[in-house]
Amino acid sequence: MKNLKTASVAVLGSSGSVGTQALDVCEKLGLRVDALTGGRNDQLLEEQIRRFRPRFCAMADADAARALRTRVRDTDTKIFEGEEGILALIGETDAKTAVNSILGLAGLAPTLAAARRGMRIATANKESIVAAGDLVNAAVRENGAELIPVDSEHSAIFQCLHCGTHGEVKRILLTASGGPFFGYTKEQLDRVTRADALRHPTWKMGAKITVDSATLMNKGLEVIEAVRLFGVAPAQITVVVHRESIIHSAVEYIDNAVIAELSHPDMRECVQYALTYPHRVPAVIEPLDLLKVGTLTFKRPDTEAFPLLALAFRAIETGGLMPAVLSAANEAAVSLFLADKIRFAEIAAVVERAMDGFNNKSDFTVEDVFSADREARKRVLDARG
Repeated sequence: MKNLKTASVAVLGSSGSVGTQALDVCEKLGLRVDALTGGRNDQLLEEQIRRFRPRFCAMADADAARALRTRVRDTDTKIFEGEEGILALIGETDAKTAVNSILGLAGLAPTLAAARRGMRIATANKESIVAAGDLVNAAVRENGAELIPVDSEHSAIFQCLHCGTHGEVKRILLTASGGPFFGYTKEQLDRVTRADALRHPTWKMGAKITVDSATLMNKGLEVIEAVRLFGVAPAQITVVVHRESIIHSAVEYIDNAVIAELSHPDMRECVQYALTYPHRVPAVIEPLDLLKVGTLTFKRPDTEAFPLLALAFRAIETGGLMPAVLSAANEAAVSLFLADKIRFAEIAAVVERAMDGFNNKSDFTVEDVFSADREARKRVLDARG
């Protein structure tokens, strides 16, 4: 991507946190935005259309798409509607890169569609990789596509892996902020509230991912994602609590050299690298001042107080559809917590019950993934009566 001015990008999930930051990066780098997708916020999508003048836009909600079509009828942007419309948009765009920041398993079909077109996929949609990473990797290989992570930890690992070969990797050090309840006991966690869980010490994120950070499930999902993305064994991943969120992750090689990626905690750096790789261009974020940072600390995670991290290791070690079950059960349990129907400390127990006794498959299809997702959610709801 030497000539950035001629490059074009499709931003899938442009109304979310990562999507809006991706648009900011595109604007600062002078990249043409050829396509946008959103869920229901037609007002925000109208603002983005008028700002970036994409040729295509799709909205998952059909009513919102029709409202948007009316709002922007004075523009040349073609509006698609529904999940099928998102796939049609991917088929028509001339963008060579798709930033996929769609939330949840809804991002799987667009990921596969972009892979089949041989696109570079800058992915922040961890659920697709967690639930169906083998299927995504196969589609990427078969069609000459690229899969480049945007999450800060996996972007860091991706960059550090360029310092050696795959066979020289000893282990991956996956850093975690520890969330708002770092150091809490089980008894203290039993008393935390919804408002407590939504106060993250470092990052500003949506409610679901913020709760996942508080339970350490977000780190568990990232463990699974790292196994899928980088072809390592679960035993090669060590989670390290690093409260300062300056080292975004590191790779230890067989000669015991540890290569780490450090930067100011800003997702735009990750998006930028995914868009410009293998080149580096002047930053869109502020520089890191290590003298101001001062001290960097590292701790072991407490998997007794935060059992979801251990459940994630169990899921990826089991393999098959179990990571999809874990992800879906957790999403359903977090929804119950956010609706004040279960306590924070109950989330892990509800997820574990959904995993227990599930009829797993080692070989599976996309349809199997969605079936497992539905069954896991039903198990969570049934457990609550």
